[in-house]
Amino acid sequence: MSLRNFPQESLEVESFRTRFSAWTPFTNQSLNRQLFQERVTLITHWFGLWTNKQRREFLFTILSQCSKSQLRFLQDWFSERQQVARVDFSTVLPRSISLFIFSFLSPKDLCAAAQVSWPWKFLTEQDCLWMPKCTKFGWFLPYTPTQNEYGAWKHHYIACVSSLDWLTPREAAAVYGTLNEPKPEDEEFQERQREKCLRKIIWENIAFRKKLLFKARPPWLSGTCSRTLQSWSLPRGPQMGRDGAGFYEALERQLVLASLDALPKRSNPSGSHSYPVLLRKSHRGVGRTDDNSSGALHTYVILISSRIPAYEMVVESVKVGVVTVLYEHSGVTLEGLLHLVDRALQGRKAQSLGIFCGGNSREIDLLQGYKICIKNLLSPEVRDFWEKLGSCVATKEEGGRVDFFVPLGASEAGMEILSQLSQLTGTFFSAPTGIATGSYQHILSDWLGAQQDRPPPSNYFSESKLQAWSSFTDSLEDTLKSVRKELHPLFKNLQKSISGQIIGQLMFDALSMASILQNQDAAQTLADGLTELSKEGSDKPLEFLSYFLLKKSSKRSEEFEGSDILIERDVNVTPDPLRKERSAVEDSSQDTKSSPSQSDLNMEVLVKLEKKLKMNSVEKRTQVVRELVQSERRYVQMLGIVRDVYARPLRAALSSNRAILSAANTHIIFSDILRILDLNREFLDNLRDRLQEWSPAHCVGEIFIKFGRQLNTYTNFFNNYPVVLKTIEKCREMTPAFRAFLKRHDKTIVTRMLSLPELLLYPSRRFGEYIHLLYALRLHTPAGHTDRGDLTTAIDQIKKYEDYIEQIKENINMKEQLSDVQTIISGCPTLSGVNRYLIRIQDVVQLHCCGETMDFSLRLYEETRDLSLFLFNDALLVTSRGTSHTPFERTSKTTYQFIASVALPRILVEDIPDSKYVKNAFILQGPKREWICATEVADDKFLWLSILQTAIRSSMK
Repeated sequence: MSLRNFPQESLEVESFRTRFSAWTPFTNQSLNRQLFQERVTLITHWFGLWTNKQRREFLFTILSQCSKSQLRFLQDWFSERQQVARVDFSTVLPRSISLFIFSFLSPKDLCAAAQVSWPWKFLTEQDCLWMPKCTKFGWFLPYTPTQNEYGAWKHHYIACVSSLDWLTPREAAAVYGTLNEPKPEDEEFQERQREKCLRKIIWENIAFRKKLLFKARPPWLSGTCSRTLQSWSLPRGPQMGRDGAGFYEALERQLVLASLDALPKRSNPSGSHSYPVLLRKSHRGVGRTDDNSSGALHTYVILISSRIPAYEMVVESVKVGVVTVLYEHSGVTLEGLLHLVDRALQGRKAQSLGIFCGGNSREIDLLQGYKICIKNLLSPEVRDFWEKLGSCVATKEEGGRVDFFVPLGASEAGMEILSQLSQLTGTFFSAPTGIATGSYQHILSDWLGAQQDRPPPSNYFSESKLQAWSSFTDSLEDTLKSVRKELHPLFKNLQKSISGQIIGQLMFDALSMASILQNQDAAQTLADGLTELSKEGSDKPLEFLSYFLLKKSSKRSEEFEGSDILIERDVNVTPDPLRKERSAVEDSSQDTKSSPSQSDLNMEVLVKLEKKLKMNSVEKRTQVVRELVQSERRYVQMLGIVRDVYARPLRAALSSNRAILSAANTHIIFSDILRILDLNREFLDNLRDRLQEWSPAHCVGEIFIKFGRQLNTYTNFFNNYPVVLKTIEKCREMTPAFRAFLKRHDKTIVTRMLSLPELLLYPSRRFGEYIHLLYALRLHTPAGHTDRGDLTTAIDQIKKYEDYIEQIKENINMKEQLSDVQTIISGCPTLSGVNRYLIRIQDVVQLHCCGETMDFSLRLYEETRDLSLFLFNDALLVTSRGTSHTPFERTSKTTYQFIASVALPRILVEDIPDSKYVKNAFILQGPKREWICATEVADDKFLWLSILQTAIRSSMK
């Protein structure tokens, strides 16, 4: 081989150089591609000859050696070129097409489809699918679903279907007869025959049901509603011409009313279940023992409502030896309240009875649904209650009295209530004049009536604790809400009065009330100084505070000197009319034998009291006007806190391009409250100008009338108040800067330990104070004064807004209450309805009777499960109650499972007499089911049956 041919041969050798294999050259691309295609063809040929198992092993080997990018390429190739066999059409198609597809399904198929997946459940429970199915049968929702309410029409369809009676054609023919016969020519005659046949069948069924009731409930058994069936007579004559369904409803109504009449009445201390005759003339010895010892005559009783804010601290403030009756504001009737008083007195008579409940200068908010005012005072039920309650108190000659912790002495209507109660019961009634405004500050003001050496509150309460409670009521109630929630699992087995006293003692110990009372004035002055310091922004804070405190102390000393001079002048010129009245009453009580009657004596006392009030009307009127100006100044200061602490910093941040809130949200939250501030500042200036030149001839009513014409600002605020609260909560959740801003400023010394939503509540509270002070002004204004007519006009203006505010508050509270109940009950239907509210929750045990044919006294019962009964004003919810315990903890968690709901007009209530085998039992019978229940305590049974009876009667009106 020559040298000339060497380069060509070396190129050929280089082209056939291989890598990893002797058959794969890497420098010659064409040969490399050709060999690769041949091998792919060979492997494909082998792959076609392999079995399915061999192919899977080969694929597994190949795929296990692929990298992530190669596997991703394989996935993309499959998703683009190969159609997936199973695809959820609801996730691919538009929602309108998916809903159109689901609209062809029946209700049963829709319920089955809802169990497939969450997207299908969301689509199949839409109202647009269930509303046509409900309206097809004439089932309409009794309310309009809210924007966030979900599945309302489906729940309504299920509720309507579950209440239907399903009968097979054979069963329907056996019950109602065959009605599908061919119609004759005379359709009108055939229709009459059909109606006659239906009435005959319904009559026979009702008669048969009546026989079954007589067999199941023999009339000789005591305590059942069967004994009342003997006196029933079915309607005849024209009543039989009614519709069959209406006749059956009338009979069912009679059954319900008869079962309520058969329930036992309030039991007296001797144990009988009938009301004693409690009239004043024939009943001085009823309810008291024969032993007229001094201990029996010096019994002090205080009734405390759970509606009072921070009522636990009020219970703790009660003195040792005073009988405390803590009652629920809701879920108790007047009859039940009398029962509690009887149990507390145990046959004795009270020397003094105090009633600590809500209310104002015109009415007493004693119980839910029982606001005692001049209009309903003489109604039979209310009059009977006061007569029987007055019989539990010692007579006037023995020094007995009833004290209302409600400012009835601050208005003419309240004075009329006290006068009528005194005439009705022969007992002396007293109440505070209520000139002092604020949260329950009226109990610390002057009291009407013949006072003793000390004011009436000191007979029941420790004055220091009561004063501390009245000063911090609002903040204490907010704190106690969380305390009750934390301690409820520990105290749920205790009586409410005991647990309330424990919580109240814990609060007093934690707050160190003794030191707070001693340093209250100093703390308030220091807080004012810090507020002024924050406004001024002085460079020398200590010098500024010292100057402010010195100035404050000098001003306070001048006020004290002036008040001392006024007090000395009042003592020298106008003696205490109440003290004179007390001496007159004592002198008259010594001559009781010569006096014509006790009612005449009471009338004389009231006439003297009225004369004393007229003599002192000028001073009282001046005090009311001063209190009006001072309270208005405090109110404007609270509104100024909203402007200075919240509105101004947020607007300043907005103008400096460091916005915490947007301009729209800032306008929504603060625009109305700032307009109110401007309006009330002008109103305060007018009041101050009038007070500076005050004389008995000056008027205040015209200022209020002018103020009342501009109350549309308050109307806008109250209408937008829910939107304001929602905006605050939304911005708090969505905007971290605003959340941090509220955290820095809420519940600080400057804001008086209040948050922004709490400060926005002050306008609603202020209207109650306006009404309170206006009634007090009119009370102390003579009949011929020119200001009396203007005051009446101003009261009418302000009262309209107060009623409007109270209605808004009640609606919000009812909605929150229903929402909370629906949240804690699993499987609960929709509870939101028009004017529906919760009355009472009662925990019971369900019993099973082992021998229904035996006499009641010999029947044996066994407990099956725990139940909780939720009583509303139109329905009763029956739920099962379960308790789960956490290991190594004393607390437990209670769960509720919905069982049934029954309309109140369709409930039969039957009492089961106590025996040695069962105690505190009763029967609740609905249209389809019945429950034998028992309470733990006899008082719970009586209170439950009493409120249930009242609710059923109210729902049937």
